[in-house]
Amino acid sequence: MSTVRDGLAVSEGISFGPVRLVEWQVPDVPHSMVETEQVEDEVARFDGARGRARERLRDIQEATRERLGTLEARIFDPQLLMLDDVEVVDGTIRYIRENRLSAARAYHLRMLEIQALWIRTGNPMILDRLNDLEDVMSRVLRLLLDLPEPGDVTGDGRPAILVARNLTPSITVQMDPEVILAIATDQGTRTSHWAILARSMEIPAVAGLVDISRVAREGQEAILDGRVGRVVLDPDERDGEVYRQRKGQIRAWEEELVEIARMDAVTLDGQPVALRANLDIPAETARAVQYGAEGVGLFRTEFLVVGRNAMPEEEEQYEAYREIAEAFPNQAVVIRTFDLGGDKFPMFLHMPAEENPFLGWRAIRVCLDRLELFRPQLRAILRASAHGDVRILLPLVNDVEEVVRVRELLAEEEVRLKDEGIPFHAGYKLGVLVETPAAALDAAELARHCDFFSIGTNDLIQYTLAVDRTNSRLAHLYNPFHPAVVRQLHQVSRVARAAGIEVSVCGEMAAHPLGAFLLLGLNITALSVAWPSLPEVKKVIRSFRMESAREAARKALAAPTSADVTRVLVEGLGDTVDLSAFSGRWSLSIP
Repeated sequence: MSTVRDGLAVSEGISFGPVRLVEWQVPDVPHSMVETEQVEDEVARFDGARGRARERLRDIQEATRERLGTLEARIFDPQLLMLDDVEVVDGTIRYIRENRLSAARAYHLRMLEIQALWIRTGNPMILDRLNDLEDVMSRVLRLLLDLPEPGDVTGDGRPAILVARNLTPSITVQMDPEVILAIATDQGTRTSHWAILARSMEIPAVAGLVDISRVAREGQEAILDGRVGRVVLDPDERDGEVYRQRKGQIRAWEEELVEIARMDAVTLDGQPVALRANLDIPAETARAVQYGAEGVGLFRTEFLVVGRNAMPEEEEQYEAYREIAEAFPNQAVVIRTFDLGGDKFPMFLHMPAEENPFLGWRAIRVCLDRLELFRPQLRAILRASAHGDVRILLPLVNDVEEVVRVRELLAEEEVRLKDEGIPFHAGYKLGVLVETPAAALDAAELARHCDFFSIGTNDLIQYTLAVDRTNSRLAHLYNPFHPAVVRQLHQVSRVARAAGIEVSVCGEMAAHPLGAFLLLGLNITALSVAWPSLPEVKKVIRSFRMESAREAARKALAAPTSADVTRVLVEGLGDTVDLSAFSGRWSLSIP
């Protein structure tokens, strides 16, 4: 009987193969002391190990830059900073000198103290960086203990699905995609550095599986779907057939890619749809262009701060935003300001202890409180507006006063840029990300102060239904077709049309056939999805009539239950799309 584990989808793709268990861990360090006359020798050994670790990390970083790009290479910057962190270095040397501990024991103790401090914060973003800390800690300790460097996970060289408790960036970047077919881990998130590298290397991956390393057996057959975040152990014939069909569909779509990318996103009765891409990093730009994106509907900027010990400079930000703008001439590029907090907190921001971080100090609240972080970003985006149709998107806005305050800040920075003779486009647009019931209910007032709306369905659903979208135990309750969600979407769309401003959707709902069908039926004709989903969504859009979508949406708005909403959408869409390949994304009952 097959065993199914659901986690977090962190890298697209479907793979079949035997399990290869990898038990990576920080080496054990025995308690050892040195004689008084050996103390300074131990300090020198510690400094030497740090030097060699720094040299090796820079080699890995340079190899990563050549293989994957500059952004991916920067993933190793936090580890290089850790090697010279004053608290680490001074604390270790103090333990050596005051307690006559060996360099390995002193360093291990100091790093464990810092690790415990991070864990006590409970901050998901900081916890996500623990494997970076463990990576550099293991590297230095192995040098001090004269142990071999970890990193070779190829085993006997036969292709396999790697299963581990967690991974590190330096292990991941050395993987051969011909041997490591996919990755499944107990821990980690989409923003884990190893996950970012896996995406860049196009290795399918699922994280946050909790106990996959304990449940899986060496050599056990498995299927991993990095698109929906699922691992099937001991798959039966039906499982194999379903996923082979899905993989075949994906392969067929890839073969059609060039043709589909050239097609217009337009319904059978001629309704054009602005189909844009969601991007996490600039390196995804080329694929989005290749897959036919008509601009960028959501450019997440957190890559500039995640894992960093210092705020990003304005110039660095400007170069990243300009790169995206120039890649999409005459098309909208929507840049979301830092959506920090919740599960994303950089090390340089001191996070307050919060019981509910997703309801706490995050997104626009952080930015307006930390203007030394926010102003450089606004300046950088304004400067990038000189290179294209760059638009500014504010996350988690609940109150008109937040938009008014941002307008004031932008006006101040415009004056400064003019005084400095730095060009920008004065006609840029400012919008809000509607992702709370408060914003949806207050949409009419927000529309008076905004140039566009973008609906973040992922958060809107979880806040409306009080369901954590990352909690697999509650997956059956996370339903995008709940009547309360549908009616809020209708409310925002109706208000935006009345105000004459664009409304788009950038959440996962837009990437599902039923979701796209409903959204167009609600007269939301701008959709933004992850770049791998672009051809698929375009095919769906080209398969139905706008008239049918509007009729189905009218029925959905009157439907009393989620099941009824789903039923009328399925009936309205008809048999033009195979929905079985998509139902795994949410716990939907597809008739």
